[in-house]
Amino acid sequence: MTPPAIEAARRRSGTTATVSINENPADLSWLPGATGLVTSNDVLRALPFPLHEIGHRAPGLRWIHIIGAGIEPLLPLDWMPAGMALTNNSGVHAAKTRESVLMALLMLNARLPAMVANQRAHRWQPIFTSAIAGRSLLVIGVGDIGGAAASAGRALRLHVTGVRRGGDAHPDVACMVAPDALDAVLPNADFVVLAAPLTPETRGMLDRRRLGLMKPGAGLLNVGRAGLLDHDALADALASGAISGAILDVFDPEPLPADSPLWDLPGLVMMPHVTSDDADRYLPLTYDLVFANADRLARGEALLNTVDPARGY
Repeated sequence: MTPPAIEAARRRSGTTATVSINENPADLSWLPGATGLVTSNDVLRALPFPLHEIGHRAPGLRWIHIIGAGIEPLLPLDWMPAGMALTNNSGVHAAKTRESVLMALLMLNARLPAMVANQRAHRWQPIFTSAIAGRSLLVIGVGDIGGAAASAGRALRLHVTGVRRGGDAHPDVACMVAPDALDAVLPNADFVVLAAPLTPETRGMLDRRRLGLMKPGAGLLNVGRAGLLDHDALADALASGAISGAILDVFDPEPLPADSPLWDLPGLVMMPHVTSDDADRYLPLTYDLVFANADRLARGEALLNTVDPARGY
């Protein structure tokens, strides 16, 4: 987050907002006069930031923007004073996520995770697979990232089923169901994409029992949050061949410790939380979103990407 890039975005927006940049987390002298704050979960959770005293320490602060999509490290949001808005980066990730999911689905269909395991073991074992068109994709959590995954599946001519709170339709999803129907649709999917936010309700949603419901030989991709998935159960499913391969983009903790058994798990391809981040456009798109919201705040309009404290996303 550099001053030239931020200034370029400010000029693009035509905003009259005044911008200051602070590179020293210990310097909180700016806090009493701030109206908006653009930062990360890590900054807010780290000392000396006074998160649970924010209403007293920053009486004029009306809005905080998180430069990522997930805000689960800040839950519960009981620290937020009445009248303060919290927004996130949902939507900024969509285009790159779509490309990454396209790649991952093709990798899973070609059994590339198994071939990588064979390469590590110096084992020659040809694995022949069918074309991907006509197979079935289940997207769990059809928000911005899940919608990008659904778009990738549709482009590959998959039959796309989605799981979404409320069951609202999506243009790239042929069949949308509510979360209480997850057990019924899991056994039909050749590929499962986890893209839900992490909340108390979704934590551990793909547990050992549900992994057991998956179609034999199905492939799994997690671009949501690590806490959605039981990794010990995944290891057993891969070892037994119940699941043909998995690609994980998210881990807990991150960076993943060098002694984690996931590093050597056969049938698993690890991507170190990079599938949704466009190296060239992520931050410019973030700044554009921030300045659009700054102007909305000044005009008293509803902000984009507002987090619902009750839902936690």
